[in-house]
Amino acid sequence: MATTLNKTLPDLSKLEPLDYNNYKRWSQKLLILFEQLEVDFVLFNEPPAHVVSNTTNVADGSNINAIVVADDAAKKKYEKDNKTVRGHLLNHMTNTLFDLFINYKSAKVIWDSLEKKYGVDDTGKKKYVVGKSIKFLMVDDKPIMEQVHEYENLTADVLNEGMEMCQILQANVLFENFSPS
Repeated sequence: MATTLNKTLPDLSKLEPLDYNNYKRWSQKLLILFEQLEVDFVLFNEPPAHVVSNTTNVADGSNINAIVVADDAAKKKYEKDNKTVRGHLLNHMTNTLFDLFINYKSAKVIWDSLEKKYGVDDTGKKKYVVGKSIKFLMVDDKPIMEQVHEYENLTADVLNEGMEMCQILQANVLFENFSPS
C-alpha cells in the first residue's frame, strides 16, 4: 500500500554540491530533509541486528540464552531508507567526492567519514572566513543593497564558525566600509 507524503519538503534543486568548503551548510540542509522524510535514523544507528546468541551465567549457576532477532520489516525499512539517504548524499556531491564514496554501501559510513574529514573544528577555515570579512569593502559600481547582503553573508559565516561578534560591531564595521562618496 502506497502512502502519500503530506509534508512540505525543502527544495534541494538549488543545493550546491558538497565541495571542500561548504560542508556545514550542506550537511545541515540534507539533515533537515532526512528528518522530514523520517530517515535520519540511518545516519546515527547501526542496521538492525540479524541473529545474536548469548549465554549468560546467572548467580544461581543456571544459564540464560538470549537471542536477538530483528524482524524482516525492520531490516527492509532500514535497507530502503539507507538507499534513500545514500542516494541523496551521493547525488549532492561534486564528481570528485562522488567517485570517492560511490563504493560505500552504508549511508552511515559515508556520513561519518564526511563528518570526520570536514566537520571538525577547523582553525584554517575560521581564519579564511575572518580574512574575507576583514577585506570586504563597499564599492561605488555595485548596488548598495547587494553589497549589504554580501556583508551580511560574510558576518553569518563568521558567526556560523562559532565566533562571536556583537551586533554593534557588525553595524559599525559595515558603516566604516561605506564609500566616502
